[in-house]
Order: sequence, then structure tokens, then C-alpha cells
Amino acid sequence: MLDLRRLRLLRELKIRGTLADVAEALSYSPSSVSQQLALLEKEVGVELLRKAGRRVVLTAQAEVLVAHTAELLETLERAESDLAASLTTVSGTVRVAVFQSAALALMPGALTAMTRDYPDVRVEMVQREPETALYETFARDFDLVIAEQYPGHAAPRHAELDHLPLTEDAIRLAVPLAGPYAGITTVGEAAATAWVMEPRGAASRHWAEQACRRAGFEPDVRYETADLQAQIRLIESGNAVALMPDLVWTGRSVPVRLLDLGESPRRSIFTSARRAGARRPAVLAVRDVLGRAAADVRRPPSP
Repeated sequence: MLDLRRLRLLRELKIRGTLADVAEALSYSPSSVSQQLALLEKEVGVELLRKAGRRVVLTAQAEVLVAHTAELLETLERAESDLAASLTTVSGTVRVAVFQSAALALMPGALTAMTRDYPDVRVEMVQREPETALYETFARDFDLVIAEQYPGHAAPRHAELDHLPLTEDAIRLAVPLAGPYAGITTVGEAAATAWVMEPRGAASRHWAEQACRRAGFEPDVRYETADLQAQIRLIESGNAVALMPDLVWTGRSVPVRLLDLGESPRRSIFTSARRAGARRPAVLAVRDVLGRAAADVRRPPSP
């Protein structure tokens, strides 16, 4: 009988790439991971790992085991979900990965509702960029991810994950109320201004750069930060302009001028969970309160 824990280590190596990353993800030591995989090789009687420089790679036989392990883990997760669904109390822990504007706009109300309506469910939240969070949910680091998708920039799809629309918001040009940039009325008029954007690699950065290029110029990204609060302060203080989604302004006054864009672009926000665990009552509960929280903020901001 093969040891499922060792099989999972092999799958983790496939997903994460190095023994050190597997050890960090599962709170093991690298030597312990290596020892367990060596024992698995003895159990199956074939070579599972080969050295490739300073790394190890999986053999064809290891890939066969990984595929079956994924099926086994999905079966176990479905069994756990069905067992939880048979109980009268919704309980357990739900690990949620969320990007910053959703963490600010949706999670406070959702967590309050969870405490009130599902007191036996523990929600743990970690801020992650959507693409990273989707992969880590596939890898079982999280149970649920709140992710975003910009127009023309599709988020990664993983066959093991579902995709449930949550809400959407408009993207507008944010300019200061006073100062040299206050008179701007279109993206094209912002060609000579300083811009603030998220770091390279973020979907929002890619979309904003493309919007500027479609308007005929390369943006002067003088300020780069993933912190939306810092972006707002730079705009409010008259030092920059930015393309920002409406969810950013939830629960606060709008200290800048928001200008509609000609094509009325909208950002999509969705949740994803592993299909095998999506029916777990605690996951369904979190999605329920997130839907209510999203409905509460689904309105355009006003100054």
C-alpha cells in the first residue's frame, strides 16, 4: 500500500519545483522531504527523481503517480465536503486569498456577517496578487481566492478550480482636485503628467499602460507602488494621476476627480475554489456573505 503522505510530497515537488519550497510550504525540513521521497522510491521500486544540475526533476513514472495522487486528493476533499454537509452546524476554517482593493472594500463587511451568521467558521485572510493566489489555491494553500480580471487580460485558468462571478466595477481616470493636473479631462490629456501605477507584472499595470498607448503616448510612470492608499495620497496631493477601479473608493469620501473613459471599461471580480471542496458548507458560507457584501457596495462613487 502506497503512503498518501509521501505521494503528496511528490505532487508538491511537481507543483513547487524544489525540495526547499516543498519543505517551506508544508513546514518540513528539506532533509525530511528528501528522506520521505527516498522511502517512496523504495516502496514503488522505480526511480522517481533525477538530478538536473542543482535541482531534481520527476521521472515519467513519478508523473504517473502525481496524476493519480491529484485524483486521490480530490476524492478525499469531496468526501470531507460531503461529510461536513451532513452536519447541522456549519463549521471549520476557510483560508482566503484576496487582493488589496477587495480586502478593503469587501472583506470587512463579509467578516462581520460571518461572525454574526456563521460563528463556528474561522476565516483566515492573506493578501495576494490574483495570479499568485489562483495558483496557490490550486496548490491547496488556500480554500478560496477573490481575484480580478481586467478587460482583455484574462486571469489564469486551472482545471481544478471553478470560477464564480462576484461583482464588477468601472475603471476611471483619477486626477487631483487642484494643482497643475486638475484641468485634465481625458487620458490623452495626461500624456505629459506623472503617473502612479502598480509594479510591473500586475494586471492593472499592464492594462493601464495599454490604455495610455491606445491614447497615443507612453506613460511617465514616475511612482510605482502596490499600496492603493499610497496611490490615492499621491493623486490627492496633486503629484500624479492614475487609472483606478471604483471599488477602491468604497466606504470613504472621494478626494479626487473621477473621469469616465470613452469605452467605459469594467473590471471583473470573481471567486475561485477547488471544485472538490467548493461544496463544503463553510466555503459556501463565505461565498454567500461575499455576495451580499458585493451587492452592498455595487454603486458608483461620489465625491
